[in-house]
Amino acid sequence: MLLLRVLPSMRASPLAVALVGVLLGGFLIDSVVGQNCGCAANLCCSRYGYCGTGEAYCGDGCQQGPCFNSGGGANVPSVVTQAFFDGIKNEASGNCPGRGFYTRAAFLNALNSYPNFGRTGSPDVAKREIAAFFAHVSHETGRMCYIEETGGASKDYCDENNREYPCVAGKGYYGRGPLQLSWNYNYGPAGKSIGFDGLGAPETVARDPVVSFKTALWFWMNRVHSRVGEGFGATIRAINGNECGGGNAGAVNSRVELFTRYSNQLGVSPGPNLRC
Repeated sequence: MLLLRVLPSMRASPLAVALVGVLLGGFLIDSVVGQNCGCAANLCCSRYGYCGTGEAYCGDGCQQGPCFNSGGGANVPSVVTQAFFDGIKNEASGNCPGRGFYTRAAFLNALNSYPNFGRTGSPDVAKREIAAFFAHVSHETGRMCYIEETGGASKDYCDENNREYPCVAGKGYYGRGPLQLSWNYNYGPAGKSIGFDGLGAPETVARDPVVSFKTALWFWMNRVHSRVGEGFGATIRAINGNECGGGNAGAVNSRVELFTRYSNQLGVSPGPNLRC
């Protein structure tokens, strides 16, 4: 360990003390393994580009990974444990294609690109957001059984009036991934944001598990995240408003039941306004 000798004259000088702190701080930072991000999924990338855990890495200035802030939020990887994740997936039959596709590792990898998911508001609000996300994922995919919408290839999900994200001939924009991303006007901007050809190669969402989870988190952060504080019912409306107001009571009941169950597992009350 590097030792700095503090002379008597320096003890009386605040400037000298500050200088020693800076020198020591710089040395300690340099001694940490990893730099410039690229951290493992369970580590945070600090404001200085180093990998680690705790407030110094996951607090203010955290660039990637399971970041949190002093005002609240949750440490998502510690909430979404392997047991919690597998508890959902294992409810699907063994021959489901999603059993070998959806993994916690892929989710945590995708999470690095969305540092505000489950990390804003109070710890209870953050846990409700996590429970809500997985309730919708569980409902949309049949407990992580399906990667693609059943019979989706025969359905028309092309909005020809959308000139910004025009459909590509021969490509289908039916539901794929944890939240069953649908329509060209979602595939286009999702691909642009994530870094794949959403319009020209929508099938990527069903082939790359990390991209698949990224599309779900992209949709969530852009369409649902801001509604979490209004109650679970508002998230149903944001994902599929057609189910609300008696449109599909069975689907609403399924989503609410799953959300209530996952909230209880995470140790948080479901809160009010459960239905849309």
